[in-house]
Amino acid sequence: MDSSLAVWLVVAISIAAANLPFLTERVFGFIPLKPKAAADGASSARTKPLALRLLELIVLYFVVGFVARLLESGIGGVFVQSWEFYAITGCLFLVLAFPGFVLRYLRKRRP
Repeated sequence: MDSSLAVWLVVAISIAAANLPFLTERVFGFIPLKPKAAADGASSARTKPLALRLLELIVLYFVVGFVARLLESGIGGVFVQSWEFYAITGCLFLVLAFPGFVLRYLRKRRP
């Protein structure tokens, strides 16, 4: 695989993974939450709490990092990274998640 293609693939996967927790009510996009039981016996849809979304974001950061490392090892030698690399890529992952956060929490919902 060409190194340029691998870089763009990691960027595309990062954008998708960073926004996934905010775009769906399922955990990791495919595990549904148990519905809430109401007092009258009816069940209603359950929304993911923000803490679960942030935990999902952290797990997806490490999944994307693992995929990037696999692609890097397929191209050639894997470079050793220090804490600065992980701090910068973590902040970048949070920036990439901002559009999903805005759509979920900051957008005005019109009736």
